Amino acid sequence: MRTVHFATNRVLTGPADQVTSYSPSAVSPSDPTAVTYGTAFVEDAGLDADTVGAIKSINNVRQGQFSESAKGDLSDPGRNLLVFVHGFDNTFENAITRAAFNQQWLEQSGVPAASTAVVAFSWPSAGKLIGKPLPSLAYRDDQRRAGLSGLPLMTFFANLQPLIDAARSKGNRVFLLAHSMGNWALQAAVESWFVHGNGDALLFDEAFLAAADEVHNTFGTTPPGRLSGLSRLAKRISIYSSQRDEVLKLSSAVNLARRLGQNGPDDGTNAVLFPPAKYLMVDCSSANDYAFDLASSHQYYRRSPQVRADIAKTMG
Repeated sequence: MRTVHFATNRVLTGPADQVTSYSPSAVSPSDPTAVTYGTAFVEDAGLDADTVGAIKSINNVRQGQFSESAKGDLSDPGRNLLVFVHGFDNTFENAITRAAFNQQWLEQSGVPAASTAVVAFSWPSAGKLIGKPLPSLAYRDDQRRAGLSGLPLMTFFANLQPLIDAARSKGNRVFLLAHSMGNWALQAAVESWFVHGNGDALLFDEAFLAAADEVHNTFGTTPPGRLSGLSRLAKRISIYSSQRDEVLKLSSAVNLARRLGQNGPDDGTNAVLFPPAKYLMVDCSSANDYAFDLASSHQYYRRSPQVRADIAKTMG
């Protein structure tokens, strides 16, 4: 059984211990007290079959802040800490079970540092791959929801900060893993962090941006625009990209702009703009050790044993 602490800016439509109560509607982005925090217990995944485990229970639900039990767990996890932000086309259940899946394969990597406790943020993706009357509408709706989740995600980071500090004081490190459109929500949160007067903070020892559905020039915008301020919150940033990512090819067509996760940022090889001590660029285009199709081309960070091993090694 896997423990996933979580926060979500989804509107609750029923009892908080029921998965179906977490809707695709968003709470008011200006009311951080409306964000729901809780703890889910998830069955082990079938890593070889790429199947997630089921959520067995949800408890310790609070509004606006973690429960005391979750605070104690996260501030003294006994291992490193993984913060996960999911991508497009994920229901609440998808987001939580995927967080558990990621925690499980990292733990089984054999790299001690990759054995982590996990906490997830679930922004209100509708969990719909195809929209009507046009397929792009589901994508656009999710993109809008992700962008409007900046303040709730920033508040989640602020609530995590003292717990992170406590965990780090006990010798643990903290990793951020943002996949796909989760990076669109992340850029909004980073902007919000500095716009609201917060200063530099070591929130993350390593930020992994996997298959990022974010604009290619995100690091070149005027600070603290988009992800340009992430370097002030993370000790190092690892950007995993693939030119074989079929989902991001579709995204670039919809957005009329190349995506960060296709072949990295503008001038990514410029060691002055992207010093190697601060930025790690990983081109996963050659990874061919997994069943390749439209969906898996975008999920290589967890589907490819080669890429999974690289992420775990970097954590180590």
